[in-house]
Amino acid sequence: MTSNRIILADLQTIVAASIDWEKFANTTILISGANGFLPAYLVETLLYLNETKPGLHITVIALVRNVEKARKRFASYLNNKSLRFVVADVSDEIKIDGRVDYIIHAASQASPKYYGTDPVGTLQANVLGTINLIKLARLHKVTSFLYFSSGEVYGEVDSRWMPVSEDRYGYIDPMNVRSCYAESKRMGETICVSWHKQYQVPAKIVRPFHTYGPGMSLDDGRVYADFVSNIIKGENIQMKSDGSAKRAFCYLADASIAFFMVLLEGRPAYAYNVGNPAEEHSILSLAKTLCNLYPEKGLQVQELPESGGNNYLRSAVTRNSPDITRISELGWVPVTGIREGFERTIESYSSK
Repeated sequence: MTSNRIILADLQTIVAASIDWEKFANTTILISGANGFLPAYLVETLLYLNETKPGLHITVIALVRNVEKARKRFASYLNNKSLRFVVADVSDEIKIDGRVDYIIHAASQASPKYYGTDPVGTLQANVLGTINLIKLARLHKVTSFLYFSSGEVYGEVDSRWMPVSEDRYGYIDPMNVRSCYAESKRMGETICVSWHKQYQVPAKIVRPFHTYGPGMSLDDGRVYADFVSNIIKGENIQMKSDGSAKRAFCYLADASIAFFMVLLEGRPAYAYNVGNPAEEHSILSLAKTLCNLYPEKGLQVQELPESGGNNYLRSAVTRNSPDITRISELGWVPVTGIREGFERTIESYSSK
């Protein structure tokens, strides 16, 4: 079990949610990209369920490309017999011995810093990886398949349609290399719908918006990860833009509950927004809020001319916020505000 008190409290919150965890009893759940930011919390939740709800006997297959990185991420669980590592690239054919009851496909290069340096690798996990894993789902006749898409599939949506519902779409330029992520996520969704239509694979789709929390890589390249890194290091926040873009920020524990709800209760061939429209803020406002959380540090937001760097390709989307009506019908409501959520996130990096 984790020794990090922030993560442990989050796991307790997730497990206390109104979810029928008994559906996982005596099942095997494969999670691709398992040591990634979002799926790692799902792995920990399932292992925590085994420890706190006797009799479930859940087996987790963590599909990873880098086993050393995975062992570091799950250092507290290396002797846990319920966790099994499988080293593979989802872009290649996947073979798993034994039964598989659920598949969560979350392997993806989600950070914008990769869109310019490795666009091919970015799109392969979303297209080839989805095909390979949904074929595996069909072979094993899984109970449910969950595909991690993204709020980026909406592209540049007219402001009249914000917050955006699952049936509204905006413009994405396929000739812009940054579109390697959004376009391939869209294709991944179409793969899910097609395999459900033709082969009845029970594929469900989640579209996470801007999610933050413990375990977030501080060199991720996304601005809110940069901000957290600045606060931890006691550095002033240096803006790379005017900070006017607006995003809806959702805490990881809230999002994790949503992912499990859709996996277990969601409708096949349906997409569900996962985000917190009540916590929509401009990037500049977020930076100022984080500095104000720690007045004793005396940190400031420095508004500098746009500098770019790190191969970061800036999004053309000025506002991105989800309509969560559809997922609220499953009983999900995000409850964590940015002040509490980012304070918990920052504390988690020093918490034991």
